[in-house]
Amino acid sequence: MFDFLLKPLGWILEQLSILFSGNFAWAVFVFTLIVNLLMIPLSIKTQKSSVGQMRIRPKMEALKQKYGDDKQRYSAELQKLYQEENVSMSGGCLPMLIRFPIMIGVYQVVLSPLKYIVGASADLITKATEAATNLKLIHNTAYPEVDIISNLDKLGDTGAEIQKAMGGIDFTFFGIDLTKTPEFNIDIFNNFDVTWLIPILAFAAAMASSLLTMQIQKKTNPDAPRMGGMMITMPFISLFIGFSVTCAAGFYWACSSLISGVIQAVLQYTYGPQKMIAAEQSKDLFKRYKEEKAIKDKVDTTVE
Repeated sequence: MFDFLLKPLGWILEQLSILFSGNFAWAVFVFTLIVNLLMIPLSIKTQKSSVGQMRIRPKMEALKQKYGDDKQRYSAELQKLYQEENVSMSGGCLPMLIRFPIMIGVYQVVLSPLKYIVGASADLITKATEAATNLKLIHNTAYPEVDIISNLDKLGDTGAEIQKAMGGIDFTFFGIDLTKTPEFNIDIFNNFDVTWLIPILAFAAAMASSLLTMQIQKKTNPDAPRMGGMMITMPFISLFIGFSVTCAAGFYWACSSLISGVIQAVLQYTYGPQKMIAAEQSKDLFKRYKEEKAIKDKVDTTVE
C-alpha cells in the first residue's frame, strides 16, 4: 500500500550505497544528514516560534487574567494574539512529526531490502523464499528477505543470483548486521548480542544531544522553563525504540539524534531568544522612528 513512498526511499538508499562502494551504513548516515539539512528552514521556523511564544508570554498572562474564567473567550483571544504576533502554536512539533515517519520508512525498507533497496525481481525473491523455506532458514515469515540475505551461502545458485543482484551492497556496520532486530535478554552477560550496540548507540546519541541542548539553553536562554526531565526521558525512549526496530532504523535514529542535536545547538546560538527579541525590539523602534519622522515632516511641510 505504501510502495509509492517506500520505493523512492529504497532507491535513494541504494544510490547512496553505490556511491559509497556498497557501504549501507554510510548511505544511512548521509541520507540522515541530507534530511536534517533540508529541515533546517523548518528548524529555524520552530526556533523562531519558540522565541515568539516567549516574547508574547506577558500578553498571554494578561489574557489569562482577563478572560481566565471564560475559557471559550480566552481561547479565541489567544488564537487572535498568535495571529497578530505571527507566532505558530504548533511549530515545535513539526520536526519530530517528520523525522519519526522517515524512521518508520527506513524500518520498512530494511525489512524488505531485496524488494526496495536491491530492486530484485519478484520472481527471484519468490524463488529465494521458497528455497530458504525448504531449508528451514526462515524465522520471520512476514519478512523473509532478512533471513535470505543472512543465509545466501546456503542457497546455492539462487543465493548467487541474489548476491549478484545486490551488487556488492554491504548491510553490516563494524560487523553488526543492520537487517537484524536486536532482541533483549535480561541475562546480559551470557546472552549478549552485538546488535545491542545499536540501541546503546541510539541512547548515547540522544543523551549527548539532550545534554548539549540543555547546556546551550542555560547560556542563551537562562529564563526558559527547565525541561530536564523530558530531555533525560528522550534517550530512554531512543533505547526502547532501538530494541523495537531493525538495526538500520536504530542506526538512522542515532544519526538523526546526533546530527539534529548539533544543528539545534547552532540554531540556538544563531537564533537565541535574547538576540531575536533584541532584533524585534530594534525593528519596532526603527518602525516607530520612521512613523514619527513622517508625521514631523508632514507638520513641517504644512507650517511652511
